[in-house]
Amino acid sequence: MPPLQRASFRRMDECSPEDMEVFYRVRDRNVAAFASRLMSLLALLADKSDGSPIDGYSHSLQSATLAYQDGADDEMVFIALFHDLGQLVAEENHSDVSAEILKPYISPRAHWIVKYHTIFQRYYYGEAAGLDPNAREVYIDQPYYQDCVDFCERYDQCAFDSQYPNKSAAFFLPMVKRMVDARGVESAR
Repeated sequence: MPPLQRASFRRMDECSPEDMEVFYRVRDRNVAAFASRLMSLLALLADKSDGSPIDGYSHSLQSATLAYQDGADDEMVFIALFHDLGQLVAEENHSDVSAEILKPYISPRAHWIVKYHTIFQRYYYGEAAGLDPNAREVYIDQPYYQDCVDFCERYDQCAFDSQYPNKSAAFFLPMVKRMVDARGVESAR
């Protein structure tokens, strides 16, 4: 790989058209590598334990496997795979972080599902944790409410089986590349 070319500005208000050409060329290369970077980040969830029966990486693969085996479209499998990615940097608001990381690559519907899945998950564990299991009801009039209910029911709350035969990360990589390539370069600028 040739050495990285760099723009010459010291401040953004000093940018020349040539600097911006360099800047966007490198940025486009970074966008093209994003699918692989997402998969590398996902693998870091293997070190993320919250005491669940399986680690975050296995949970993510299991969620995506469940979606895939259910015949879900690429976007649903994609968000099932990456819905907890934000746990790497933010435990309390990981769904917000995950949603923002994925936003350029997913529809508003999918973004909403990822953003609110944590609240909707409480339906399944809230009583045991001393939390309101019906907290999701404040969103009942939202257009993607039922989509989020379905996501949590089918692909998230039931994806903690240590004996489940998950598909591998390599299996999902072509789909991840399709999702990122479909929207990545256009959203980078």
